[in-house]
Amino acid sequence: MPASDRDEGAQREASAARHRREGAGALGVALITVSDTRDLASDRSGALAIGLLEAAGHRVLSRSLVPDEPPRIEAAILAALAGPDCAAVILTGGTGVSPRDGTPEVLARLWERELPGFGELFRWLSWQEVGAAAMLSRACAGQRAGRLLVALPGSPAAVRLALESLLLPELGHLIGQLRKVEGPK
Repeated sequence: MPASDRDEGAQREASAARHRREGAGALGVALITVSDTRDLASDRSGALAIGLLEAAGHRVLSRSLVPDEPPRIEAAILAALAGPDCAAVILTGGTGVSPRDGTPEVLARLWERELPGFGELFRWLSWQEVGAAAMLSRACAGQRAGRLLVALPGSPAAVRLALESLLLPELGHLIGQLRKVEGPK
């Protein structure tokens, strides 16, 4: 590899590391499980998400479980966003292709902008683990009022993949960017 290519790669890595350092620190996160079959005691994905978030230094502000019913999902999201310390709402479940899986449609009505890269990267990483079945996931993310809204599949493996590979490494930087106030152009 030519020295100029190595230098360019090193500069990109240094820039990414700087952005992570300058991002928001410990963040408040609300966790919502969307399921018709689980309760809080049997919600392994929610418990895993809490463990990973707290191990990374974030605060789990609330944890709730709602059935796969759009009005209930929307109400839970809006209640979580009403908390002044809430930087992100992470939902697990309801992202598949069955008729009752409606989490992405609820989020699409609520966010101001979609962050398509999240779902694209999640499916790419998932494809490496489960092959073509990755296309069944409608994991997605967007932003509303400077806060992140993310929908993950309900399986523990998918929650681990999304948090460890995508969200936790970039959460502080991402929230910092969403909160950024720019002057007039």
